[in-house]
Amino acid sequence: MDKDIQNYARTLALRSPDHYRVGPFTVRHNPGWELKFANYAIPDRGAEPTSQDIADLIEAFREHERLPRLEFLPSWAPAVEPALLAAGFTVENRAPVMACTAAALLTPKPVDGLRIAEPVTADEFASAAAVQHTGFGGEGGPDEGEIAWLRGATADGGVSALATVDGLPAGAGGCSAPAEGIGELAGLAVAASFRRRGVGAALAAWLTRTAFDRGFHTVWLEPGGPDVERIYAGIGYRRTGEKLNISLGPE
Repeated sequence: MDKDIQNYARTLALRSPDHYRVGPFTVRHNPGWELKFANYAIPDRGAEPTSQDIADLIEAFREHERLPRLEFLPSWAPAVEPALLAAGFTVENRAPVMACTAAALLTPKPVDGLRIAEPVTADEFASAAAVQHTGFGGEGGPDEGEIAWLRGATADGGVSALATVDGLPAGAGGCSAPAEGIGELAGLAVAASFRRRGVGAALAAWLTRTAFDRGFHTVWLEPGGPDVERIYAGIGYRRTGEKLNISLGPE
């Protein structure tokens, strides 16, 4: 499963229109969105980068005015992490990876007044992106990149969702376009006033089920912490491995 998930992430990076290659790395570059989670490199499977490969990668990130950063499963390319650490990179975190199949998905408890649907209008996409923006600690309105990500997920065969409770925006999230039947559930956020009411579990289950209905066979995700991991485990997700998030600070 680890290799399938990492191959999915690399395939999606290669599909992105603004990606570029540096040595044994594919860099997923987002020109309209500086968020570090939207700009990162993935090593080739089994890559054994030289110090010059790492230096070239750093230079490319700097030229694109982005933080040098990588996201990958260490088992995919075991020699990469030591090479990055030797070059001064710092581990941000080692995040668990969870996955779910259609047979494993569980139905969460119902939430009174909850309605979940895919955004259609510009206002609905803006509302969904606003929930994500504030849900992850942002101030003001959402970035154009956040709205574009939601639109892109739906347009490319993935799923996006806006949850409302009694007509008020309560949650949002998406499942990115599939590659060989695998997709990633990401960007799931619940507005502060609606947390601890089951909205997150219901929204995650809806996104996952919709992805399966559209032909996915596996959905994976990276939970934001132990409490969030328990929510996903409650609807059928199980740990499959660990992902390394690693970056190099400003010069």
